[in-house]
Amino acid sequence: MHHKTYQTAVVIIPPKEIWTSIQSIRRQHDANYRRWMPHITLIYPFRPRSEFEVVADQLAAICQTQSPFSVCLKPFGYFSHHRSRYTIWLDPKSPSGASDKILCRPNPIVDLQTELWQTVPDCNDTRRFKNGFTPHLSVGQATGKSELDYLLSQFQQEWKSLTFSVSEVQLIWRNAPPNDIFQVDKTITFS
Repeated sequence: MHHKTYQTAVVIIPPKEIWTSIQSIRRQHDANYRRWMPHITLIYPFRPRSEFEVVADQLAAICQTQSPFSVCLKPFGYFSHHRSRYTIWLDPKSPSGASDKILCRPNPIVDLQTELWQTVPDCNDTRRFKNGFTPHLSVGQATGKSELDYLLSQFQQEWKSLTFSVSEVQLIWRNAPPNDIFQVDKTITFS
């Protein structure tokens, strides 16, 4: 019988050389800054680390059919939770231009997530929302609409778009607290 755990995930991790501006926001506004590296969640929760070898082979077969693609982190979005709480995130889109005035169009992250998820269909937590799977890179939380509006305005005003190439996914894991910082266990590259 398969089971899933909140101690593992399949993610896209941007290259460390573009982390500075992401982390400067997260350091101040993201309650999960210490536990998670900057990432775009594909599957979470995921299989226990003890099953990574088997599942990694299945995911690798899918990744071998993928071509690298570019992602532009430009507009900010948010998820609304109960009690006027919000999660603020960067929207990873495919760039359609070469300047900071990039217009972004939908990207292949949704297709990649769908294909990977089909190997572990019970790990569907990221897909069970009203609008389905929404690719995002979380940067913080806000309480109340006025704080949300202020932060979104501030972030968007100061943000310079970041573009990077996606050519791999990572399987990450963490221990139980207090040593609960996610670490990369496996990196699965595209064709």
